[in-house]
Amino acid sequence: MAWKNLEQTTLADAMMIEHVALKELDDVHELIDWSRVEKILSGIHTSKRGEKAWPPLLMFKALLLQSWYALSDPALEKQLARDLLFRRFIGLSITESVPDHSTIWRFRQLLEKKYLMRSLLTAINDQLTEQGLYIKSGEISIIDASVIEAKQCRPNKKKDGISTQDPEAGWNVKVASDGKSKST
Repeated sequence: MAWKNLEQTTLADAMMIEHVALKELDDVHELIDWSRVEKILSGIHTSKRGEKAWPPLLMFKALLLQSWYALSDPALEKQLARDLLFRRFIGLSITESVPDHSTIWRFRQLLEKKYLMRSLLTAINDQLTEQGLYIKSGEISIIDASVIEAKQCRPNKKKDGISTQDPEAGWNVKVASDGKSKST
């Protein structure tokens, strides 16, 4: 089966408003020579028969996002459908549908079956190492900004004078729906 042609920019993509939030992964994208990765993926879905498949590089980039953001296959499908940042990173137009979770699973299984996953990740890591960089787990994350009740609302000190409060934490007082003040 051949690959889907996703190269042409659509009118909808051209009309997108540029925003710094959409460019957060651009630096990561530019660090990697994707042609080296694409070379490893070149033998996947090359048959001329059958329905056109998602380009292997697009699918591999999606798997990278899945790993970086600790997403399940259904969660990755949902993020690809609604997150412009993810679409930009993998090179998917806003007018295109997204790979479903079973397609993502089958692609990962295909990479494992052909013993390509390790060589792909090694190629990425080698490129980053050549530039003096390394991937640290948890560096790329989606943050949940839920407010939770704090155990201690005021900083206390231990006997040695060190504060018991988390130095990165802050606190505030919030009036609950019952009218009482609560520390968060």
